[in-house]
Amino acid sequence: MTATARVRAPELIGKGGWLNTGDKQLTLADLRGSIAILDFWTFCCVNCLHVLDELRELEERHRDTVVIVGVHSPKFVHEAEHQAVADAVERYEVRHPVLDDPELTTWKQYAVRAWPTLVVIDPEGYVVAQHAGEGHAHALEKLVTRLEQEHTLKGTLRRGDGPYVPPEPVPTALRFPGKALALPGSGHYLVSDSTRHALVELAADGESVLRRIGTGERGLVDGDAATARFSEPQGLALLPDGGVVVADTVNHALRRLDLATGRVTTVAGTGRQWWQGSPTSGPAREVALSSPWDVAWFEDRVWIAMAGVHQLWTYDPATDRVEVAAGTTNEGLVDGHAGDAWFAQPSGLAAAGDRLWIADSETSALRWAERGADGNGYVIRTAVGTGLFDFGHRDGPAGQALLQHPLGVTVLPDRSVAVSDTYNNALRRYDPATGEVSTLATDLREPSDAVVVDGDIVVVESARHRLTRLRLPESAVRVAGVAHRTQRAATDVTPGPFRLEVVFSAPDGQKLDERYGPATRLLVGATPPELLTEGAGKGTDLFRDLVLDPAVPAGVLHVSAMAASCDDGPDTEYPACHVHQQDWGVPVRLAADGDSRLALVLAGLDAGGSPEPRSQ
Repeated sequence: MTATARVRAPELIGKGGWLNTGDKQLTLADLRGSIAILDFWTFCCVNCLHVLDELRELEERHRDTVVIVGVHSPKFVHEAEHQAVADAVERYEVRHPVLDDPELTTWKQYAVRAWPTLVVIDPEGYVVAQHAGEGHAHALEKLVTRLEQEHTLKGTLRRGDGPYVPPEPVPTALRFPGKALALPGSGHYLVSDSTRHALVELAADGESVLRRIGTGERGLVDGDAATARFSEPQGLALLPDGGVVVADTVNHALRRLDLATGRVTTVAGTGRQWWQGSPTSGPAREVALSSPWDVAWFEDRVWIAMAGVHQLWTYDPATDRVEVAAGTTNEGLVDGHAGDAWFAQPSGLAAAGDRLWIADSETSALRWAERGADGNGYVIRTAVGTGLFDFGHRDGPAGQALLQHPLGVTVLPDRSVAVSDTYNNALRRYDPATGEVSTLATDLREPSDAVVVDGDIVVVESARHRLTRLRLPESAVRVAGVAHRTQRAATDVTPGPFRLEVVFSAPDGQKLDERYGPATRLLVGATPPELLTEGAGKGTDLFRDLVLDPAVPAGVLHVSAMAASCDDGPDTEYPACHVHQQDWGVPVRLAADGDSRLALVLAGLDAGGSPEPRSQ
């Protein structure tokens, strides 16, 4: 890596204060002597949730030398509410201190550009590395080990317990439930009790627990109700044979529940997360998945909202195969042929006739899939939503209506669609016949799903840990409209020629893996597409010369980068290889005095502009 001056870490400041510290307000001075890893995250972001899981082993293995600090940096307005952050910290079992930074103060001080971003601070208080995206756990392990050795010799490493103080557990029948299913015949409900890693069968009153399926401990274990294990299960769908398929989200798997016996079996996924370059079709138990969030039976197979890679997949029980059905893995909102469409964390599915409705959470959109005009293949359409950065609570014609990070979608008896508008704490309705959006109910708490029962609608109020039964109103509520944009400031860039660089340094003891071709990949696009007159598309270098159209005053650059590195050493017979990847959506504004270079750090530190920064 090019030598640079040592940078003192800025102070940790957040208006929302601290969580998981026993009400203590931490400063960098409190972390001196420890290796600090700042995890800039926001709880809507599935990639951030992946990183939380990646860090668990490192956090446990080095708990006497490493302090992980979550810096919660919100995208959505709802995520700036302190109680919502506190709920998310419990929901996702975050077991380290978290700074609530609703105004992005610390985010700006550290010049962060993407969720998630990890910043490593040595025991003397200096920034030594930055990593954006996923897949960096092995690099952090190597760096932490080296820092432990260096600072032990210097006498600057302090071992001991960190500042984490666990909160008191709260007894409730459910804890942050995800999805629900009305079971035919019995009137019972099956609910994914996500934070407790189990399924719960409730009586018709929606409250009385009849049985729990799963031990309540995180894991991927098949077996009967008393021995099976899940990891943050979400979506549920009834199969034609009477079984239930479960989206076992953090296990990156589909499970099957036999309702009669309570037995759980794995039907799809390997238990490992899908990465770029992995197979996208094949025998169901041999192909990796990525955070399946919901499932639905549609056109003779299970459709999967694959939130982790912004796609729709299918699982066919008859052939025991999975395959991609829609989406490119690019994050955004693009309609059209299924193979060309872009999604952003699809998280809710509901089938109705010839349409599959989709809650596309990060674009705050309601979309659908249907057969194309020729009957061959599927097309993707959008009913409500415009893109990654516009959201709010506004009723009226669908073209100007706004949602805020919806997680669930439910078909109503009149064929209209109820949307669990999660971050608006509301239940919304879209009527395909009139193209109108209205509000069915407010004052819910993070609704994530709903089911129709005897003309009523039963809502999963995830942050109230319960099911809530509501009468479907004869007429909808009118809510005064409010619109928002993500509060990230746009980067001023110069029109015309422009250099994009992705900074990547292979971890200690590793090199780029070019045994089978280029080890790096870069994909660049823009919203609107007219922003880029040159430079869009795929390439293998981690830099790109772009030309920005002066006639387009502002937009978003979409950048997706991947790098593969392997152990480097003459005595390494079977080198371990790792994939690092990140997607950025960077708001930009064209200005004559703007920057002519944009550096995005995948791993390492930006040295200020090398002409070919593939392996700095």
